[in-house]
Amino acid sequence: MSSISLRGAILALVMASTPALAADHEVKMLNQGKDGMMTFEPAFLTVAPGDSVTFLPTDMAHNSHSVLSPTDGASWNGSMGEKVTVTLNKEGVYLYQCDPHLPLGMVGVIQVGQAGNLEDAKKHAEGMSERIAVNKERLNQYLDLIQ
Repeated sequence: MSSISLRGAILALVMASTPALAADHEVKMLNQGKDGMMTFEPAFLTVAPGDSVTFLPTDMAHNSHSVLSPTDGASWNGSMGEKVTVTLNKEGVYLYQCDPHLPLGMVGVIQVGQAGNLEDAKKHAEGMSERIAVNKERLNQYLDLIQ
């Protein structure tokens, strides 16, 4: 086997064994964003299974906390001002919030692949909406973006 063929075979093995197609998406935790005050940006995100999402605090008064995940899906509960990265391997809808700013509608939705748990997400969102005083429409607007 020539050295060029051997190198090609080794490169193919390395590429096959790494998550070359996985992407990292960033979500900023903002006091003010395109959707108004106290928001994640983007607040709705569609990703592929195996992708990761990194939540970036722009202020120490925010966190990212998953409140609904598909069965066996990842969950997370970041501390205030903490950068959090989560890898989402399980398809479905993930709902998350900033704990201190939930009453201000600081919520987000991630769709990973097929939204098999969409009805569960909508039901959970109803309960969350009862605790939101301002920007009540945000969560349902984000859920309406799911395809």
